[in-house]
Amino acid sequence: MSILVTRPHPDNEATAENLRARGHLVLLAPVLKFEPVAFHDESEADYDGIIVTSANAIRAVAPQLQDLDLSQLPLFAVGEHTAAAARDAGFAEVIVAGGDAAALRDKVMQSVRAKVLKKKSTLLYLAGADLSRDLGGELGAEGFNVVTQTTYRMAPVKLLPREVCEGFAAHGIEAVLHYSRRSARAFLDAARGEGVEISALAIPQCCLSETVAGVLREAGATQVLVAAMPDENALFETLERALRTRLA
Repeated sequence: MSILVTRPHPDNEATAENLRARGHLVLLAPVLKFEPVAFHDESEADYDGIIVTSANAIRAVAPQLQDLDLSQLPLFAVGEHTAAAARDAGFAEVIVAGGDAAALRDKVMQSVRAKVLKKKSTLLYLAGADLSRDLGGELGAEGFNVVTQTTYRMAPVKLLPREVCEGFAAHGIEAVLHYSRRSARAFLDAARGEGVEISALAIPQCCLSETVAGVLREAGATQVLVAAMPDENALFETLERALRTRLA
């Protein structure tokens, strides 16, 4: 029996490695494909800091970082995974939030009290094309000037790998891991297109957050579990709980 990971490449490889180390068989079905968008900063703003809600934003701008002269600015990362990507790309000062956009907003606001930023600072938001939350607007309401630059998009993959469809048909997949609302929707669309939706939704759906879980519940999944914290270790704990419940 295998665990299905829907996370996009290349993060899915690290997830698979961690799951295998825990003794699981793994199938990969990256349902979103990373596509960088060329960075053209026409704002001519003098930035005081950077905010990032995905490691993909770092990957997208990494080839241009030396030319953009951004790496010496304080960077506020949504969580440790994104923070690690920022450090690897050469950012010197990385401040880590608690794993979601609300925590990132609060961390930026706290930075004023900590004198990392000044009130009315100008922030560069390196963002994806599809935003689930208006983080720039929320910070703007607090007095910050936020310049949002789209640096990447995640395109849905319309077909599931053949071995995944066969796994659903043979009841050889025991749980699915979901990391974002968009990937959950893309998974559902692909499963419907392949005719395996009923089998796909009949097993535990382990979700990184309640926001992700809502997509699966709306689609009719009845075994939807949510990680206690929006990080992968908590998601793995949720998976283990789901598997223990199935065996009980």
